[in-house]
Amino acid sequence: MKGLDYTLLTVAIIGAINWGLIGIFRFDLVATLFGSMSWLSRLVYILVGLAGLYLISLYGRVRQNSSES
Repeated sequence: MKGLDYTLLTVAIIGAINWGLIGIFRFDLVATLFGSMSWLSRLVYILVGLAGLYLISLYGRVRQNSSES
């Protein structure tokens, strides 16, 4: 489970950096690397979204771990 957490956290961080680049510089790194809305760029966007949804569960696990300490 810990490996999955780190992998999906990394994917979410990459997505966050991409959104920061879009917001500040209007530069979409994913579209630049894989093409604008190609199947590969869409896959990256889907994986980032799923990673974000999965990481919502961290809130419950962090709260649970902090109450055990």
